[in-house]
Amino acid sequence: MGKDFSSALRPAIVMTVLFAALLGIAYPLAMTGIGQAIFPSQANGSLVRDTRGIVIGSTVVGQAFTTERYFQTRPSAAGKGYDGLSSSGSNLGPASQALVDRVKADVARRQGEGVSGPLPGDLVTASGSGLDPDLSPASALAQAPRIARVRGVSVDRVRNLVVKLSEGSVLGEEHVNVLALNQALDALPRTAAADTPLR
Repeated sequence: MGKDFSSALRPAIVMTVLFAALLGIAYPLAMTGIGQAIFPSQANGSLVRDTRGIVIGSTVVGQAFTTERYFQTRPSAAGKGYDGLSSSGSNLGPASQALVDRVKADVARRQGEGVSGPLPGDLVTASGSGLDPDLSPASALAQAPRIARVRGVSVDRVRNLVVKLSEGSVLGEEHVNVLALNQALDALPRTAAADTPLR
């Protein structure tokens, strides 16, 4: 009996060590190497740098922009907003009074910023992850008059940036990256209304 146990134990230990080395060390190193060789930007977080080389964000993780001179992102339920350590949605259903109250407050806030007419849904509702880096073009265009007024540029110029940077997706939904839009705004010629660029 003891002999049978020891003869069965040896291959089990060998296989455990072998697969731990193969799947715990060799495979992750190989995937990391392939990612760095073929997709270095994506493998390192799709980081975005300013003209000085300083990292200011990522194309795949949203961040909050709160000043009037920038396009603002959709609401976020991740932590206190766009917290990568607390990625999640609100989990509030359509019958939730808390959701209704929050959306009403966001609608009032957007209208106070000068957005008029029917508001696009993503301007007042959070994404499932709470870290969505994109807006629909309609949501960005709704903010164009405010940005044009604050920056002292024409509304058409701001709208043209939105159209130029809008992209389609596999499912056909158009979107525009908010960080890319705000970088493009900072690249416009300076006016008296402009202040410190993104950092």
